[in-house]
Amino acid sequence: MKVIIMGCGRVGAELAAQLDQEGHQVTVLDINPDAFRRLPPDFKGRRVVGNGIDQDVLRRIGVAEADVFIAVTQGDNRNVMAAQIAKHIFNVPRAICRIYDPVREEIYRDLGLETYSPTRTTVGRLKEMALREPVPRRE
Repeated sequence: MKVIIMGCGRVGAELAAQLDQEGHQVTVLDINPDAFRRLPPDFKGRRVVGNGIDQDVLRRIGVAEADVFIAVTQGDNRNVMAAQIAKHIFNVPRAICRIYDPVREEIYRDLGLETYSPTRTTVGRLKEMALREPVPRRE
């Protein structure tokens, strides 16, 4: 599978490393060349410095041939824009974007984007942990 990941922060780098280890063809795109230091030394994928909302950059890295485009930068707006460009202009079958704001995440999901909200996921998990059967107190 050909995967393009926009954003080489902790999540992007870890995802890229795991997909690369599984044998997928991975390209990581980031505007900051220093971000690639998060990738493991044995990473076999491509590292590309560039802006994921620039159509010329996306064209140059072959986004039209990608099976999946994943946007995980720190900016909700950039992630949404890049995913929309990948999906609607380059016809990438799966365009996934991380959106921190749960209200906006729901809106964009309802508009047809594949979205992920770490805020909503974390709140759900913390609530689940808080409300589960309590551990007996020690006396």
